[in-house]
This record gives sequence, C-alpha cells and structure tokens, in this order.
Amino acid sequence: MAAADDDDDGDDAPPGLPAGTPFYMTPAGHAALQEELTRLWSQDRPKVVEIVSWAASLGDRSENADYQYGKRRLREIDRRVRFLRKRLERVQVVDPAAQPRRDQVFFGATVTYAREDDSEVTITIVGVDETDLDRGHISWVSPMARALLKARVGDLLRVRTPGGLEEIEVVSIRYPVAG
Repeated sequence: MAAADDDDDGDDAPPGLPAGTPFYMTPAGHAALQEELTRLWSQDRPKVVEIVSWAASLGDRSENADYQYGKRRLREIDRRVRFLRKRLERVQVVDPAAQPRRDQVFFGATVTYAREDDSEVTITIVGVDETDLDRGHISWVSPMARALLKARVGDLLRVRTPGGLEEIEVVSIRYPVAG
C-alpha cells in the first residue's frame, strides 16, 4: 500500500548539489537539525502513535478521521526522520569562527556588498538547509554566494541576478568570534 514517494528522501545529495558534493553546514544549522530529529522522534511521534492507537481501538477505521489523519501524520514524521538521519550522516560541520583566513570570503562569512545603485546588502553564506532569505542567509551554492567565494574587500564582481548582470563591490567580510 505504500506509495513510491513514501521512501523518497531525496537523492544522496542535497537539492541543487550533484551526488558526492560535500554537504557543509554551520554548527548552529547542525544543532537545529539534531534538535528537530530529537523532537520528532521523542515527542511528536509518540503522541501521534498514542492517538492512532486510541483511534484504532474505536473500531471502524475507514471513517475514523483521527485514525486517518494520525496515520498520514505518522508517515510524514517517519519520512522526515529518515531524511534528517540521512542528512546528518553526510554533513560536514564547518565552524566559521575557526576560519583562519578572515580576509577572504569562505563558507560562513557575513559579507556586505555595495550594489550599482549604492545600496548595501549584507548576507551570510550558510548550508543548503540553513537558507533563510528574511535573515540574509543564503546557500553556499547560490549564484551570489558562488560569485562572492574567495573575494576580498574592495573586489568588484559581476554577478548574474534575476534582473540581469550586476556589478557589486565587497565592502566588508566578517566571521563569528571563536569561543
């Protein structure tokens, strides 16, 4: 009865990355995935199992909404748990605070750059699963991050954006302080 997509945890590589590409993540991103896995496995799943067991004990399962919803939610939780476990097996945690070369843009850097219209944008380069545009966190495989990698303050870069080719200038590069 299981659908083919029930076991679809994604390929071995994160979205947008070819198989075999390193899967980088900051310590904070790694901790967030670990926390989600722990919550799903030790809190959410047992509650749903309890509801499904109770609903199953009522008899007719075909018209039992608690049972139907609970089974569906259990499959979602199990799918996410499999995904997180696979992800956490492959992750390479990179601590930006330990970056010895702070004069260049590498994974974990917070970069401020000036656009052609003289506005400034600040972004932090993070792992694929840590992307949050509202907070300025962009994936290290995004076109902007790829253009910025290895750049130094003062470098002028041409970046392809949705609005076309744009020239930007790196204004500052920061890394978290160790400890």
